[in-house]
Amino acid sequence: MGKHRIFTTSFASVYPHYITKAEKKGRTKAEVDEIIRWLTGYTQKALEKLIENRTDFETFFDKAPQLNPGVSKITGMICGYRVEEIEDKLMQKIRYLDKLIDELAKGKAMEKILRN
Repeated sequence: MGKHRIFTTSFASVYPHYITKAEKKGRTKAEVDEIIRWLTGYTQKALEKLIENRTDFETFFDKAPQLNPGVSKITGMICGYRVEEIEDKLMQKIRYLDKLIDELAKGKAMEKILRN
């Protein structure tokens, strides 16, 4: 079986959807970026460059400086799956991000989203 289509999708093509989802619920692009930086360890400048270069999800997560150690605290359902039980590590990272953006859109406080 080949790679899942999302792995080769550019992060830049999905990023605006994260922002739209957040903004529809009164949240901001800055909060979306903060979540992405927290999860991946990218700086804002590095994140912007990855978006500009249309980096795919696989490369985006492979080159991430450091996945936040707090990811083990991200639990619950996303797209019909429990994020903590997803076996494919790349898919799990993508779903972690989806879950965090969902929490933002649902009005959860940033300190809770960032597992502080």
